[in-house]
Amino acid sequence: MAAKQGVQAALVVQQLGTGYPGNRHALCNINFTIEAGERVAIIGPNGAGKSTLIKAIVGVLQFNSGSISIFGEDCYSSHSLVGYVPQQNLIDWSFPASVYDVVMMGRSRHIGWFRLPRRSDHQAVRDVLERLSLVDLANRQISELSGGQRRRVFIARALAQDSRVLLLDEPFSGVDQQAEGEIIEALDIMTEHGITIMMSTHHLDNAALRFDKILALRQGEIAALGAPDEVLVPQMLRQAFGGTISMVRDDLLMLHRQAKRSS
Repeated sequence: MAAKQGVQAALVVQQLGTGYPGNRHALCNINFTIEAGERVAIIGPNGAGKSTLIKAIVGVLQFNSGSISIFGEDCYSSHSLVGYVPQQNLIDWSFPASVYDVVMMGRSRHIGWFRLPRRSDHQAVRDVLERLSLVDLANRQISELSGGQRRRVFIARALAQDSRVLLLDEPFSGVDQQAEGEIIEALDIMTEHGITIMMSTHHLDNAALRFDKILALRQGEIAALGAPDEVLVPQMLRQAFGGTISMVRDDLLMLHRQAKRSS
């Protein structure tokens, strides 16, 4: 999963500061670089700034200071390179659209305004549906899908968009273990295509086993950034989560070390 040396950085964030009308300093002095093809998990307690960081990178939230570049381009001119899977509660699942329709929405930049999808667009959607095992659900309304299926559909939309960076906000929230596995499988497919992945999560076990780096936030600042076995240690976790964690799971690092030995 690690990025190859010499590959251009996918994402560079420098001195980023951003916030909301009631909290203009939700994030302060955020600096990090993510290499192409890396998978990075964003962790931290509620209110640490995980969703805020994702929204700033996607372009949903304006920032007060600093800069964000995506593959060397200013983020304001390179948002077409970024796919976004928001939290489930931010999506209107009653909207009358099929799985096929939602994935086709990922082709909108390729299709253009007031134009119908071309043969190549339909083929791209069919290819993505097949890769993510969604062919049988193509005509199903999104309101009829399970939580895991809904996440996979939005990942499919990002893949159809030809995104080079995929940002996911709590994709494992509210899904069962089987759906978790399906989402991870979809992320593995994105990694095979060289797509850089950043994902906010409260699931530290998945962060330890499935990601190259961990970015820990606390109170709008970076508490730690590094490999899982460097960040997911008691001292770093206490620094990131403060009093919200009374005990650190000892088996977390053991699982990561076992995974490294078997890889």
